[in-house]
Amino acid sequence: MPSKITRKSSCKIKAKSKKTICIICGKSHRSYYDKKIKYVRDLPCGNLLVYLQFKHRRVKCKKTGQVRYEPLDWLSNTPGYTKRFAYYAGKRCQSSTIKEVAEELRIDWKTVKNLEKEYMTEKLRRAGRKDPEVIGIDEISVKKGHEYRIIISDLERKQPIWFGGIDRSESSLDQFYASLNSLQKSKIRLAVMDMWKAFRKSTRKNVPHTAILFDKFHIIRHLNEALDKVRKQEYQKLTGADRKYIKGKKYTLLSRQANLDTDGKIALKELFKVNKRLNKAYILKERFDQLWTYSREAWACKFFEGWKDSLKWQRLKPFEIFAQMIDKHWDGIAAYCRPKNKVALGYVEGLNNKIRVIQRRAYGLKDEEYLKLKILTCTLPDFID
Repeated sequence: MPSKITRKSSCKIKAKSKKTICIICGKSHRSYYDKKIKYVRDLPCGNLLVYLQFKHRRVKCKKTGQVRYEPLDWLSNTPGYTKRFAYYAGKRCQSSTIKEVAEELRIDWKTVKNLEKEYMTEKLRRAGRKDPEVIGIDEISVKKGHEYRIIISDLERKQPIWFGGIDRSESSLDQFYASLNSLQKSKIRLAVMDMWKAFRKSTRKNVPHTAILFDKFHIIRHLNEALDKVRKQEYQKLTGADRKYIKGKKYTLLSRQANLDTDGKIALKELFKVNKRLNKAYILKERFDQLWTYSREAWACKFFEGWKDSLKWQRLKPFEIFAQMIDKHWDGIAAYCRPKNKVALGYVEGLNNKIRVIQRRAYGLKDEEYLKLKILTCTLPDFID
């Protein structure tokens, strides 16, 4: 981390042109109304604070008669700073907290936050927005009490492209589709989402030609919840020393066998010797992962029918409920079998983890516009100006 700035220096600059531009009507003027001496903070030089002194001219608009300062492209939107200083402070905030940057640059933390917002806005402008073909739809909690915002991602470019809504309702997602023109809507061929009904309804209403694919990770989460319910049921049946085989084995059971270390495999082997129902439930959970390997819907359907038949006489009620849910949403699951729909679904979960880190670092900040900019720029590269 750079050392704190301790000394000050200033230099004078002059206007390049005698002509002035009116910020209201945009017309050039041969003269100006008046001018005032101003100081603005510029990039530091080592431990030296650098200020620029210049005469800021004011222009009287010929149309409205209002007097305004002429626009200068090198000045920040935050008064008292140059644009390159704003970008410098904003870039520092990408790897440090607002408080740390404020202490380093010896300015108020609210000013640092505004400078970072200006930097992130410029990042978005430079990145531009390309029309997505495969979108991911998800929601995040922004406050306690089930207050949500919707995030739309371009899954091919791996970039969040929209943040908004007031909840996770159909009308909130409609706001995203309303921001697109007819050509942009026609380019969307696939929408990846969880099994939330409001998202399906809005997508089918606004882009009926788009295929819907349910997120694999959300489905696996439901399957893991079913396995955990079986574990809890078996634990309640046992008493005393017999419970030791199940106690503390939750995350071992939820892990894939290929990801377990030697101790985990031994623990499962001991558990399955004394509890056959958990053994059957774990085998069914592991087998279900085969569903995502098929490239034809007919094969996937045949596998799932066989998987359902395996549930007969097993007394695994949570798994039966899970199978009914898959039956109900089969079209959105079978869509994954088509080769053109084999998109990387891990990006959405990775983005959610990034957002949780952003929320922890911005704990206490209630500026939703700031959160929006942080999310939309979290995957964009920094620029050098």
